[in-house]
Amino acid sequence: MMSAWISAFRLRTLPLSLSCIGMGAFLAASEGHFRLSVFSLCCLTTVLLQILSNLANDYGDSIHGADHAGRSGPSRAVQSGAIPARSMRNAVILFSFLSLVSGLALLWIALGTNWQAVSYFLLMGVACIIAAITYTVGRKPYGYAGLGDLSVLIFFGLVGVLGSLYLFTGNVKGPDVLPALSCGFFAMAVLNVNNIRDIDSDLHAGKFSVPVRIGKEKATVYHWFLLTGGLLAGVAYTLLQYESPYQLLFLLTLPLFIRNGMAVTRKSSAELDPYLKQMALSTLLFVVLFGLGVIL
Repeated sequence: MMSAWISAFRLRTLPLSLSCIGMGAFLAASEGHFRLSVFSLCCLTTVLLQILSNLANDYGDSIHGADHAGRSGPSRAVQSGAIPARSMRNAVILFSFLSLVSGLALLWIALGTNWQAVSYFLLMGVACIIAAITYTVGRKPYGYAGLGDLSVLIFFGLVGVLGSLYLFTGNVKGPDVLPALSCGFFAMAVLNVNNIRDIDSDLHAGKFSVPVRIGKEKATVYHWFLLTGGLLAGVAYTLLQYESPYQLLFLLTLPLFIRNGMAVTRKSSAELDPYLKQMALSTLLFVVLFGLGVIL
């Protein structure tokens, strides 16, 4: 049973969730505002939210029929019978509670008695929990309406990077939006690979993701747009904030993103599953190299 839960946690998605926190931490460190306690609680809260999202996705897709025996990707816990639906629902409730507790501890450590900021971030945290659950759970899950990409851009990009940056520094500048967009675009690319892989099963279940709506050929063009947009946002930030050639280190990840784009272009939907992990790890490496560039 434990192995089934670990599989349901989908640990391979965690590097992606940590990428936006890493980007915010690197930007804060470049200004001399890094705090290990804030970073640790940011990471813990983000990991809990990501696991919550994965469990809710497993439960919701099984209930709505997007997970079934003919699905291209790996089997899910509820769909395969490894974990009962009731147990999965209880786990969603548990991780919602753990995410909230971790988030409250983070706000106390980072913001103290700045109640205005605490209130704002608390509302944002609750919105994160609701978004993680209602992506596939509920009468009208927004993931089935094709709004998952927008949600990923907001929470894995703008909120993840700029929110964590503010918790470190108490300030966000205009150019900081650009690396946030990089993280958001790359996270959308991970989702796009997932949705292209599942295009047939999603169509069968009435899950109208972007690839289902526009077809695989246009979804491939969309994928290249996301990869290019993420890299160009990083380049634009570097040009605006240029101080050292080390800031161009992130360009070493270019071949990895090209490889991912070529796989989406050339391979069948059923062959794309390994490129979810490859895209997530490429994003994490991009963040590490980008961050090293801004602090060296």
